[in-house]
Amino acid sequence: MFAVLFAAILLVGCDATRNANNKQKGTVIGASGGAVIGGVVGNNTGDGNTALGAIIGGVVGGAAGAYIGNRMDKQAQRIEEEIPGAEVERVGEGINVTLDETSGIYFDTEKYNINQQSRQALNSLANILQEYDDTNILVEGHTDSAGSDAYNLTLSKNRAQAVTDYLVSDGNVSRGRIETKWYGESQPKYDNSTVEGRAKNRRVEIAIVANEELIEEAERQAQN
Repeated sequence: MFAVLFAAILLVGCDATRNANNKQKGTVIGASGGAVIGGVVGNNTGDGNTALGAIIGGVVGGAAGAYIGNRMDKQAQRIEEEIPGAEVERVGEGINVTLDETSGIYFDTEKYNINQQSRQALNSLANILQEYDDTNILVEGHTDSAGSDAYNLTLSKNRAQAVTDYLVSDGNVSRGRIETKWYGESQPKYDNSTVEGRAKNRRVEIAIVANEELIEEAERQAQN
């Protein structure tokens, strides 16, 4: 039932936003069921909620959503410019950033320390997060299917935590803004039977959503 309801509401949102710009998507998704989707996702996934679920679950909608969407458009553009290769998606009123081996986040085999190659991308991201400090951040760790489930779950935890710790300690991003989750191999986006697919599945995903201060600011602006 959940799958049918989610697909039906998402279809309405997708049809309404196919030709909308990103700022408009903040308004349309909220008005056409984004808040309902968020509630369904949140209630059915609990601790398993993903970056996408976190973004959709925070939809405000209406004129306030358009205001937040405008802010997110600018931030997403900065991330695309500063971190070439990062997969940056504007979803509803938030941003989903996927960082893998093609976008500057490298982990040595079976390691989780932030090596020199990864620091440039994370430094750029931290600078943008500081500039747009009216957001909350979800950091997720994922792995490919090589190794046991338990091992990959721990590895994804360690890698997600390493990214979080680096953003806080070296990037000066407030720890209070960041939530960290990990899923091991349980949420592949690509085919684990191929070398390319496994490389893509070894990733860190970051969800960026409005914090309470930005939501209140957007609601005040919507009333003017």
